[in-house]
Amino acid sequence: MADKLDNVRPMFELRGRNYLITGGAQGIGFAATRAICEMGGNVAILDIQDRPTEEFETLTSKFGVKTFYYKTDLTQQNSLNSGFERALESLGTIDGCVPAAGIAIDKPFVEQTWEEFTRIQEINASSRSFVRGVFFIVQLVTKQMIKQNTAGSMVLIASQSSHIGLPGYRMAAYNASKGGILMLSKALAVELAKHNIRVNTISPGFVDSDMTRNVRASKSKREGDQMWLAPPLQRLSTQNDLTGAIVYLLSDASRHTTAADIQITGGLHAGTIDGVIDPPA
Repeated sequence: MADKLDNVRPMFELRGRNYLITGGAQGIGFAATRAICEMGGNVAILDIQDRPTEEFETLTSKFGVKTFYYKTDLTQQNSLNSGFERALESLGTIDGCVPAAGIAIDKPFVEQTWEEFTRIQEINASSRSFVRGVFFIVQLVTKQMIKQNTAGSMVLIASQSSHIGLPGYRMAAYNASKGGILMLSKALAVELAKHNIRVNTISPGFVDSDMTRNVRASKSKREGDQMWLAPPLQRLSTQNDLTGAIVYLLSDASRHTTAADIQITGGLHAGTIDGVIDPPA
């Protein structure tokens, strides 16, 4: 006899659940925050900025949820632990997290310095050692979920750069950091499954942001067009392209999904528009 089919819409609800977002003051992190709040979830943000984007202040009244912001230096263990404890005190319980901080540098591999590499690892992995910060914020959340004896979901932010290197884009340190995040998610998904804790990733392509525009401005016209037009859908991703997948992976709609990676690249991970990326000589 076939299983009784559940209604789909309620599966995506996050009402009454509590989430921790790192790097949520702006960009992808804030987009994830807003989406979670829209679906009824409460959110605590940890970020280095003094205050988040102005829209953050409207989320409580707009969606009837609780929101908290704690200035936290994600590269310092004491600050990270303190920020987590303050977030936990405010939320009471935690049902998942989205570590979302990240930067990139476009520079030839042989010219990248120790300091530049370290800074990328500090932010993308939120600490001075490779993926250490993401490792430990997820560890803190995991310990709390086990203590609560509740299920949960983590959504880590990987990248197309976890999978491919594009001609003309010299981001070896960034690729290394995001590749580490992708593999960390898979290892944790296997280990934490016995606790009913799921760990997945999304891999955005080039996202239309100040950082991406600054990289494009440093390129030749051909290289700039390559970034903008190479995906088969012939545009960059926006933050709005990512939030549906984040909500799905946090929600019960993905209750049997773990160790998965959703590539949101406009098709760039599968191929490029003819003539936009020059073939190797």
